[in-house]
Amino acid sequence: MKITTLLLAAALTLTTTTRAEPHRYEIDPEHLSIGFLVWHIGYDRVLGMFLEGGGSYSFDEQTQQLSELRFTVETDSVFTNHDRRDEHLRSPDFLNSAEFPQMTFTAQKAEPLGKGRFQIPGQLTLLGVTRPVTLTASWNKSAEYPIGGGLFGGKPYVMGVSVRGSFSRSDFGMSYGVNNGLVGDQVELLIELEARRQD
Repeated sequence: MKITTLLLAAALTLTTTTRAEPHRYEIDPEHLSIGFLVWHIGYDRVLGMFLEGGGSYSFDEQTQQLSELRFTVETDSVFTNHDRRDEHLRSPDFLNSAEFPQMTFTAQKAEPLGKGRFQIPGQLTLLGVTRPVTLTASWNKSAEYPIGGGLFGGKPYVMGVSVRGSFSRSDFGMSYGVNNGLVGDQVELLIELEARRQD
């Protein structure tokens, strides 16, 4: 009886272990798009990008648990296809890239919404100020990559994700143009990424 009980306990432990297998993922900088939309005097929204960023996270496909997410954006890589506007965005009126070269988003969990969608409550740090921001993510696909093998052969396992979210820039002390309506306060985020499993 004792032997049966021990075997059952061992089997349950093994099952639990095999189910909980978080893997580390590194965002592929060659397949990363970071976009944003902000109103301009109420006429239209300016579509901009950040050309440099990256990050990593841990994710368990079985339990759909996310942890140790850290996403970093290089603020001086801002691009709106207008040189003078981009220089202004890098200035102390907006991103103040010289003093704050990065903004970061960190999170320790994701809340499943069903059908591969998640809410990710986290912390955004911008201009040295940290505030809670919640993003919405769609898990598009996870599979062995169909192309490329790299120097050591084999094909990487890749996860594709679409992320959306928004925040008020004035919450971080970026208030230029808000009171007179020249520049919108709400910043809408659009992020598309592929991440490669590391283990």
